Amino acid sequence: MAPAAAGAAPGERGLKSLVWQKLKSSVFDDCRKEDEWKIIILDDFTTKLLSSCGKMTDLLAEGITAVENVYKNREPVPHMKAIYLITPTKKSVDGLINDFGNKSSSKYKAAYVYFTDFCPDSLFNKMKSSCSKAIRRCREINISFFPYESQVFTLNVPDAFFCCYSPTVEKANGKDAIMEAMAEQIVTLCATLDENPGVRYKSKPLDNSSKLAELVESKLENYYKIDERSQIKGKTHSQLLIIDRGFDPVSTVLHELTFQAMAYDLLSIENDTYKYKTDGPNGKDREAVLEEEDELWVKIRHKHIADVLEEIPKLLKEVSSKRKATEGKLSLSNLAQLMKKMPHFRKQITKQVVHLNIAEDCMSKFKASIEKLCKTEQDLALGTDAEGQKVKDSMRVLLPVLLSKNSYDSYDKIRAILLYIFSTNGTTQENLDKLIQNVHIESDSDMIKNWKYLGVPVVVSSTSQQRRQPKKDRSSEETFQLSRWTPVIKDIMEDAIENKLDPKEWPYCSQGPAVWNGSGAVSARQKPKTSYLDERKSGSKLIVFVIGGITYSETRSAYEVSQAYKSCEVIIGSTHILTPKKLLDDVKMLNKPKDTVCIKDEEKL
Repeated sequence: MAPAAAGAAPGERGLKSLVWQKLKSSVFDDCRKEDEWKIIILDDFTTKLLSSCGKMTDLLAEGITAVENVYKNREPVPHMKAIYLITPTKKSVDGLINDFGNKSSSKYKAAYVYFTDFCPDSLFNKMKSSCSKAIRRCREINISFFPYESQVFTLNVPDAFFCCYSPTVEKANGKDAIMEAMAEQIVTLCATLDENPGVRYKSKPLDNSSKLAELVESKLENYYKIDERSQIKGKTHSQLLIIDRGFDPVSTVLHELTFQAMAYDLLSIENDTYKYKTDGPNGKDREAVLEEEDELWVKIRHKHIADVLEEIPKLLKEVSSKRKATEGKLSLSNLAQLMKKMPHFRKQITKQVVHLNIAEDCMSKFKASIEKLCKTEQDLALGTDAEGQKVKDSMRVLLPVLLSKNSYDSYDKIRAILLYIFSTNGTTQENLDKLIQNVHIESDSDMIKNWKYLGVPVVVSSTSQQRRQPKKDRSSEETFQLSRWTPVIKDIMEDAIENKLDPKEWPYCSQGPAVWNGSGAVSARQKPKTSYLDERKSGSKLIVFVIGGITYSETRSAYEVSQAYKSCEVIIGSTHILTPKKLLDDVKMLNKPKDTVCIKDEEKL
């Protein structure tokens, strides 16, 4: 299993620690017996959940001797008790019933059943009539989201993008079901954080955010009414903002040059796993998981690639100089030799080598084509050039990219065309047709046209009256010329904390939090000095949820804003994490018929 380091200090890994602690108290401590080993039975959803926050060593420490899949055929172990940590779905409950359906051949001595969230009466009654005598415990633990990073969560429902934005999905069918499911998942996040936030939403241009916000508000109210153990009755000092993906299309297609965002955009990183070769192109195949267990990754993931390329070699030189084992120029092949000579500090260098490989991979792609493209993208996105001069003719900025025959692939050209359209808040049909024909992207034209379903202007009758969305002026902030753009979500987070969000644009679903003082400006003077973590625990929380995916530049914003406003922790989440190419593929499919209806399926979506 992947995640949490045994013995990691509480709060160090934020959401992951919270989820692990909740699983520990709600499941493992609940059915613990001295000197008794148990088997744990999981479904696909809970396997991923447990993997996101605990290791096998953590499970062993909780008296778990084996991990099994509820869907698969298993050997009976009739002398042992089993914990069933499963989703309340027909498929998972049927798996449990099959294990105890026949009294003479029950697979286990007894069952301790823990559902991730609310179990429908029909399933509960079916389970009760089939195997109630074998069940010692049956509880709902209310965790049906994934802690992706310490301040980032996902609902793991990439299909929600199609269901919420496709015109081919009947509203009464798939869309309503997925909205209900998402609302339930978001409530379990709030419950895990011990928060009952004031729920707000971005009022325009679509109504998805208002519908989801109302569902969340209603389900939060019901949850805290029913949950007798909770001390929370009214609103806590927290806010939940719900936003439709179309609020900032620019950040989804722009080439980012901070390490994590750049790597996931330019390299083939699947399931957070980076594949590379040691000792050059003919070396051994290796893979590394990019996770928060790796302290160096946490330290550099949000830094600009230029800073990363400066920092890693410094760290490597420090290590190698201590050992005096390398001579001459620092290189990946020298480091490979060093690890062979000195295996006792292999682990120390391996992580650094991995990140140097990633950085060099990124830079080779950057130098080949992306560098020139970045200047065009930044000028289009901001409407000003690096010297602060206003861009008078966006088409003139775009044309060199489109006329370049071999430098850019069709995705890059589409991304540039989209930035041009976003910069002018739409273009004419005639203009769009010319762009598509001249670049020969007819087969992928829906990657551009379908943004209209996200509420983003694509075709307008006249461009003369279209205005660029107002954005916070950050020209005084020190930055790299090719990284001048700041995600809109960062403006929103800062305005929310400082109580500057326009209440007409950002209405509350019911009453707001009792006192919202996210910046802590007043209370900081009255409180004695406390540690950073203590301040976080007692401070406010701002939870931001985007329907239809978030980018790595947006997750970075949550950490940056939390760092700047110490008394307010920002937690960001979405249906899934997106990369530019995957998003464009999804946008292209929006007007295609979907064979299967998007509803809460058997495997918890």
